[in-house]
Amino acid sequence: MKLALDAMGGDHAPQEIVLGGLEALKQYDFLEKIYLVGQREAIEAVLNKQEFDHSKVEIVEASEVIEMEDHPANAYRRKKDASITVATRLVKEKKADAVVSAGSTGGQMVAALFGLGRVKGVHRPAIGCIIPTYAGGKLLVDSGANTNVDENNLVEFAKMGSIYMHCVMGMDAPKVGLINNGAEETKGSELTQAVYQLLKEMPELNFIGNIEGRDVPAGKADVMVCDGFTGNVVLKTMEGTAKVIMTMLQDEVMSSTKSKVGGMLLKPSLRKIKNRMDYAEYGGAPLLGVDGVSVVCHGSSKARAIFKAIGVANTCCESGFIGQLKENFQPSAKDKNIEE
Repeated sequence: MKLALDAMGGDHAPQEIVLGGLEALKQYDFLEKIYLVGQREAIEAVLNKQEFDHSKVEIVEASEVIEMEDHPANAYRRKKDASITVATRLVKEKKADAVVSAGSTGGQMVAALFGLGRVKGVHRPAIGCIIPTYAGGKLLVDSGANTNVDENNLVEFAKMGSIYMHCVMGMDAPKVGLINNGAEETKGSELTQAVYQLLKEMPELNFIGNIEGRDVPAGKADVMVCDGFTGNVVLKTMEGTAKVIMTMLQDEVMSSTKSKVGGMLLKPSLRKIKNRMDYAEYGGAPLLGVDGVSVVCHGSSKARAIFKAIGVANTCCESGFIGQLKENFQPSAKDKNIEE
């Protein structure tokens, strides 16, 4: 696989982004080449301190960056030489097989929409984020791309999520749940009630009904469907809760000599729990519904998360996920008229 890595995206760019890419070169045999996209001097300042296979690394100059505070669409039009735009273009031109970025999520979405386009039949691409749960990694979709949706959008999210978990994660008949404020069929807004009726009539989906907030960390469903506003709140709440729990445990362990002794005995188990709750272990989240592999990373991602995200990108490529999406989504009559 050849990868376009947005070296300027994220809170710790370019240092941690470049280090994550170099670690991937060392450990992943599938990685043929990495294009480090961004400001040459800043990237070279990191590379000059590292040992790596120079034949597998190429810097692609991009003078601008879409910042977190930028309006994505306006920044995309104004900053023609932004690193995420240039990196996505490499995928469009078939020079790279996938793009990975920890920069502005909105900027990456806009770059993917204009640079790669949508899979025909998909009206709203979504972010599919694997989240740690008691039952293992599960998919939350949408986790932040679309705050305003209709019932057809949510149905598309469910279909894309089910295909992803089957193709990429190897699950047979993944369980699909609709996030709601109650388990009963009649609970929720008019929107979620309408979506429930549509999903239960789809034989290709293993729809298990509504799931409540407490069911999310338990991992009751393999694909958890909601609008991007709800999904982002769920995601950030779980991240924050995990950090608070680990901090509270640490405080209690250090509170007395007796607790410190007990803590030493429990240290291996506590480390395992921390790793199970660590979002960095799941790397990045693919943009579902765009015609190419574009993986979104958390803005605070460090080298470990970037390394893992590159693995996610490769799995998406090798699984033929995009091809499966195209087979399962057919353009509507309206889409065909627009194309004509």
